[in-house]
Amino acid sequence: MRIEIVDEVIPSAEIVAGLKAGTDGAVCVFDGIVRDNTRGRNTLHLDYEAYREMALEQMRTLAAEAVAKFGVRDVALVHRLGRLVVGETSVLVAVASAHRGPAFEACRWLIDTLKRTVPIWKKEQFVDGAVWADGEPFPEEIRVTAAVKEQR
Repeated sequence: MRIEIVDEVIPSAEIVAGLKAGTDGAVCVFDGIVRDNTRGRNTLHLDYEAYREMALEQMRTLAAEAVAKFGVRDVALVHRLGRLVVGETSVLVAVASAHRGPAFEACRWLIDTLKRTVPIWKKEQFVDGAVWADGEPFPEEIRVTAAVKEQR
């Protein structure tokens, strides 16, 4: 597994190439990039901050949970901190698996869970002000409830 928080450009192609193995039939990649607007407001840049040690530990836990839960072979989770401009990668999630279904499911679960639970914060700087982002709602169809957690 490759779990990192970086302060420089994420080498997406290198990470994906390093994840592939002969037993894999699929590598699913989520490449989260800075877009030029949010809800109709023009974005100048994003600033990411984190509680680095805790975030890394939680990212390692998520990666291990994805391997166990979805039966995938390997996971890469890399998040960038600092100031990012439009078009730059802020987070890369890559999942290698023998089959595409588990790879897609694990990749979606990883990014959604990371955004909701890992202590990484995003400040959006617009032409007309700045806000700390509160994230998108967690998809109901893959939410893990307290009852499910207790069964594990």
